[in-house]
Amino acid sequence: MELSTMHAGEVVAEHTTPDGSLVRPLGVLPNVASFAQFELAPNQASQALSHGSVQEIWYVVSGSGELWRSLNSKDDRTQLEPGVCVTIPVGTCFQSRAGSDGLQIVAVTIPPWPGNAGAARQQDGPWRVASKAVKDA
Repeated sequence: MELSTMHAGEVVAEHTTPDGSLVRPLGVLPNVASFAQFELAPNQASQALSHGSVQEIWYVVSGSGELWRSLNSKDDRTQLEPGVCVTIPVGTCFQSRAGSDGLQIVAVTIPPWPGNAGAARQQDGPWRVASKAVKDA
């Protein structure tokens, strides 16, 4: 195992996640967990997904929004604002949308994101996804 350090302002490779959010990988413990920052633009809704092999812990650092989660036929909607921490267990269907000020979250993924196409499964969620604009379904 290696020691790693990331400093604020360092250039990291950004990319778009399967749900449409922008991700900045921040660190990884191989075979244990990964840590990243996720961002939705103002009024953007993510694609509803479920993960077959990973679970996540999210912490809201700025902006606002809403998270829908569904597990074992139980639905939950959580208002997202700085200081809110939520969990997304394996198999949970989830979708998020940003408020007018956008949304930034840091998250731990356990185990690290596998990077394969089958890791995220598209689901039906409460919000339609349209080019960075949100419409209630």
